[in-house]
Amino acid sequence: MAPLWVAYGANLGTLMRTCDAVGACMAVPPTDHYRQALDHGDTLGGRFRPHVHWARPGKDAWIESMRAQGWRIMAIELADGAVPLPRLGTARQPTVVLLGHEHEGIPPRWVESADVCVEIPMVGKGASLNVAVAGSLVLYRLAGLC
Repeated sequence: MAPLWVAYGANLGTLMRTCDAVGACMAVPPTDHYRQALDHGDTLGGRFRPHVHWARPGKDAWIESMRAQGWRIMAIELADGAVPLPRLGTARQPTVVLLGHEHEGIPPRWVESADVCVEIPMVGKGASLNVAVAGSLVLYRLAGLC
């Protein structure tokens, strides 16, 4: 499982802790921004840092390579036909979880080409959750821990 397109360091730190908790890996672009954010978000001094994959040569090519290796591509986004989170089952195959940028979301080409799209139902007035919260909910569900 691998979060991508996450902009803020605090969210990467939270997702890093969640990945450790559920036994997932994290994939991010190999940029200084992400390296610094991971270092800053690693408040436990590396003791619980999940394995980090660098999405090389770029996010698109990396996702395509994972698909070619048989990984399921899952987008977490509001979209027509999306599976509500309560209906999402435990992951039965290796899965890449695409998480959107806080303001821009997941690029439409990846929402459309994902094997499955998952939405998190909300009762309040907001249209979405913080990316770290959304990612944590989905990762725990996929791991069968909730």
